[in-house]
Amino acid sequence: MGKITVETCEIEGLKMITPAVFGDERGYFMETYNYNDYAVAGIDMEFVQDNQSASKKGVLRGLHFQIRYPQDKLVRVVSGEVFDVAVDLRPGSATYGQWHGEILSAENKKQFFIPKNFAHGFLVLSDFAEFVYKCTDFYHPNDEGGILWSDPRIGVDWPIPKGMELTISGKDQKWGGIDELKR
Repeated sequence: MGKITVETCEIEGLKMITPAVFGDERGYFMETYNYNDYAVAGIDMEFVQDNQSASKKGVLRGLHFQIRYPQDKLVRVVSGEVFDVAVDLRPGSATYGQWHGEILSAENKKQFFIPKNFAHGFLVLSDFAEFVYKCTDFYHPNDEGGILWSDPRIGVDWPIPKGMELTISGKDQKWGGIDELKR
């Protein structure tokens, strides 16, 4: 036990996890997931699917969620750096529509736990990034939902450096704002 440090965020349910990293002149070792440690930290669930994506600098993915089959997610970056965002979509939540963002990188090795009923997205800040995430439900292609990444009502403060060209999928450019959600 004690192989992770867990910090809560200002939005209830979101958690930042920093694993213990054991390094020497050969390199390093860390556990990226141990059910027992996570259960003690209040992340007591069964992950059923792992996903990995690779993206170039300026790619913005999101803000996505599953409608009828919501997923808890545990996300991390294994190469590069991203700005990762979660938006609270829990009905009746005191923080509904609020967002929280974190820098995740191969260097800081942090993980971000995002509970069910949050929208999720990220912006690649490095030249290239590989993003890995565990999910508690399987992907259902006909169950995708989304919110426009630039919805002014949410107001995500994306750290877009001057001169960065964004690459956003056609689908992600067509999502409506949070006020248009039909849930």
